Amino acid sequence: MQYRMMSLAASLLAAISIPIVHAADEPAERPAAEATTELVRANVAALQQRALAGETAYEILASLTTEVGPRFAGTDGDKAAVAWALRTLKNLGFENVRAEPVEVPHWERGELHAAIVEPFPQELVAISLGGSVGTPEDGITAPLLQVDTLEALKKMSASKVRGKIVYINSQMERHADASGYGPAVQKRVYGAAEAARLGAVALVIRSVGTDSNRIAHTGTMRYEDGVKKIPAIALSNPDADLLDRQLDSGRDVSFHLNSSARHLPNEMSANVIGEIPGSGKDDEIVLLGAHLDSWDVGTGAVDDGAGVAIVTEAARLIGELKTPPRRTLRVVLYANEEFGLSGGKAYAKRHADELDQHVIAMEADLGDGQVIKFGGNVASDHLDALAAVHELLEKGLVDQGEIAWGGMGGYGGADIGPIQELGVPVYSIRQDATKYFDLHHTDNDTLDKVDPRTLNHNVAVYATAAYVAAMRDENFGRLPVEESED
Repeated sequence: MQYRMMSLAASLLAAISIPIVHAADEPAERPAAEATTELVRANVAALQQRALAGETAYEILASLTTEVGPRFAGTDGDKAAVAWALRTLKNLGFENVRAEPVEVPHWERGELHAAIVEPFPQELVAISLGGSVGTPEDGITAPLLQVDTLEALKKMSASKVRGKIVYINSQMERHADASGYGPAVQKRVYGAAEAARLGAVALVIRSVGTDSNRIAHTGTMRYEDGVKKIPAIALSNPDADLLDRQLDSGRDVSFHLNSSARHLPNEMSANVIGEIPGSGKDDEIVLLGAHLDSWDVGTGAVDDGAGVAIVTEAARLIGELKTPPRRTLRVVLYANEEFGLSGGKAYAKRHADELDQHVIAMEADLGDGQVIKFGGNVASDHLDALAAVHELLEKGLVDQGEIAWGGMGGYGGADIGPIQELGVPVYSIRQDATKYFDLHHTDNDTLDKVDPRTLNHNVAVYATAAYVAAMRDENFGRLPVEESED
């Protein structure tokens, strides 16, 4: 499907003629509760049909990646993305469109050169990890010390690590449920601090990714107060394999890296919000979230342009119904998820007084992979509400593939995590991540990797879940809030 350069307002607002059942169509003698149930089921079926047949989600994503591209926190691309989101939500018919200011960090990766110096000189494909400091002007050249895991590094003596470049070589496992990511990402996040604590001069890791492309994966790393900051980089998987073979030769390996990465003063960004107002329970909110920012590599199509398109189009379709939802749908396109969750934290703080009015939240942030499991974290006596949504998904999307029942629990999403911690219930919508980490945080995250069919499948799922939540008589209760130590 080609991106058509036409007016976004004209191309995205075109209606699709699928009949929608309205309350006025219900026989007068039918009991009100039964009529409402019939109305919801009929409108869910129509929403699913329209989502699966639509082109708007892909048009939104094509617009974002073509007109803005990479949009890393603090950059001109980030500012352009905020302007794009405000313009697009207004053009799509959302109301109360606004930007809520968020302060974000600003890091610049600069240039990077990485190479094996001995025993067999080779230039390597590598990338600085997000937040890393740079090297001295002449770079760093030092013996390489290989360790298999972060845990193995923690057990080493300082005398063995001091003055070395530590190389953590664990490889990420591929799983449809994304379960390989949690264990693999630990070395990226915490490896530099652990290596520096033992006297290392730099950290090198095998990329946190499942591909075999000669493209390295970036991502956030963290330093610790009181521990020296050392440069941290990731190698592409083929280059990590090359390094492994040189280490396997039994000879000492010397490594060189030179990086001009640096931190700059904080900048201002924004959470961009648009709403489909409710009718009857309009002061209650169903939140659909995705993050607007991306890394500075690729064009952020999969992470998280796809999520932006999914939640925006799901809400837009509901807004096209002639019978409005009872509760207000609020789309939140969060600032700086990638480099510190600035937007998610700022939203929770800014809206603290109205979180009791947030009935449920959902987030799209795993690309365009088909939904394979549905559940959520709600009050235990509202589990039936999750089961009802799952039933509508099972029956309405049976031809699209199985959506397993996830029951109570599961992961809602990083950006909605701060409001979940404060008691807001969340849906857990799990996508097939089999291929996601081939592209994650790389130059290869571009529009051509997105499948319009599975993108639309996600829209159908999110529209179903959001609409049922917006129409349900009851809410989803509240989650327990842990007592603060303060």
